[in-house]
Amino acid sequence: MVNLKDLQSSTIVRTDFLIIGSGLAGLYSALYASNFGSVSLLTKSTLVESNSYWAQGGIAAALDSDDSPYHHLEDTIEAGRGLSNIKAVEILVGEGKKRVEELIEMGMEFDRGTTGFDLGLEGGHRKRRVLHAGGNATGREILNFIIKRVKEIDNIKLYENTDALQLISNENMCAGAIAIKDNAEIIEFFSKATVLATGGACALYQKTTNPKGSVGDGISLAYESGADLMDMEFAQFHPTVFHGKHGYSFLISEALRGEGAILYNSNGYRFMRGYHELEELAPRDIVTKAILNEINKTGEDYVFLSLEGLSETIIKTRFSNIYNACLKHGIDITKEEIPVSPAAHYTIGGVKTGLMGETNIGSLYAVGEVSCTGVHGANRLASNSLLECIVFAKRAIDSACAESTSDIGPFKYDGYEIISKHLGDDTEGIMNEKIKDISSSINKDLGIVRNEKGLESVLNFLNNMKSGLNNSKLINILDICIIMAKAALLRKETRGSHIREDYPNKNERYKIHFVWNKNAGLREMST
Repeated sequence: MVNLKDLQSSTIVRTDFLIIGSGLAGLYSALYASNFGSVSLLTKSTLVESNSYWAQGGIAAALDSDDSPYHHLEDTIEAGRGLSNIKAVEILVGEGKKRVEELIEMGMEFDRGTTGFDLGLEGGHRKRRVLHAGGNATGREILNFIIKRVKEIDNIKLYENTDALQLISNENMCAGAIAIKDNAEIIEFFSKATVLATGGACALYQKTTNPKGSVGDGISLAYESGADLMDMEFAQFHPTVFHGKHGYSFLISEALRGEGAILYNSNGYRFMRGYHELEELAPRDIVTKAILNEINKTGEDYVFLSLEGLSETIIKTRFSNIYNACLKHGIDITKEEIPVSPAAHYTIGGVKTGLMGETNIGSLYAVGEVSCTGVHGANRLASNSLLECIVFAKRAIDSACAESTSDIGPFKYDGYEIISKHLGDDTEGIMNEKIKDISSSINKDLGIVRNEKGLESVLNFLNNMKSGLNNSKLINILDICIIMAKAALLRKETRGSHIREDYPNKNERYKIHFVWNKNAGLREMST
């Protein structure tokens, strides 16, 4: 824990671009922004602690001669269940192809077969268009490729273990952020443009594929500064996550099903044929619902993924990290089935942005999972997330370069007061226990399947915990969870990743977005 007495006096850093977050969205933003000025890149942990780094799937792009951006658009919109921003999707699939081709020209090596790129097939895609690198370690390979280049550029300064505590903003313009480095040094960053690329909030759930730091920090920073949030009821649960003893879990890539892996329930029945024409390759919301149904039918906590149709060579080479991870837990997946169940995976909602990554606050941008561009609608299409990072990161920097920034004037603050509020009176142990309580509550009542009674219960719990707190970090987490629960309660339908058992059908009245603002409250926005 930080001891306020040990804090060094404030350091002032002036930079053209302040990038907060070091996943693919942040790194790509920093790399591209370095062409136009000085860059400060902040991460509260290290460069490899991000969802992007652990992304197994791949990056989708219509590179095959039998494919086209239009086909990619169709699949994306179908997965979005009527809530996708079509203009944003057009940008994603059109510019996405160009951005991927640029990565290849820069030297990024994706896996190849005998006739070209080894394109994978994943849930919701009707064409093979998912590029992989290092088998199913695509996120790691792309990030290592970008990190190497970032470290070679003199005008990018990296600040690891640096936690952004508050944006410097007057709710109309943003001029940077106040941060603490190594729990010892207060740094005041002043920038012409600030880009949030901090990832999502799915680590707040008990069972998750996310690194522990993905607790919605960037969403909180933006919200506290007056930025709009949108679609906060939508959190995607990955259908196939290793179901180990004592709650141990890790992601089992969708690419396995793309290569022919089959789902069976505990009675040995192949159930996906009864749920969707694409069977195991149905969109994630369909597969997740199907697995939940089978779990409820059989009384087991999991179903099985069989790799019987895959050769031992493919399993041990293309999916070597999954093979080795399962082997550590006593399962040889060349011979045995994998127990799987859904887990929280991706925050679809987030900081509302326009088509250039801009927020409603001047000079503040959001890219990647922290943002809500509208491309994912109510349910993200597999392997569109890495693509979204590079497409909208470039657009955000282009917009920042074109924007004429205004001086917001002197910003007065007391760094010790900000950090004191950030810590509150809680010890680290008490803080962790409270976060565990939050995780347990939202996992139970704000998880995959929701109903009015449960949502009202979790709201009461969250509001009661918030009452009387003086720890701003915990209050920010609670605020985000409360908005998620309120949005889920308002959406009285089942659509995409939002499943209401008391409203099991889609309702056209809710073909809308809920937008939240700390000062202006709630408003509805049509698609």
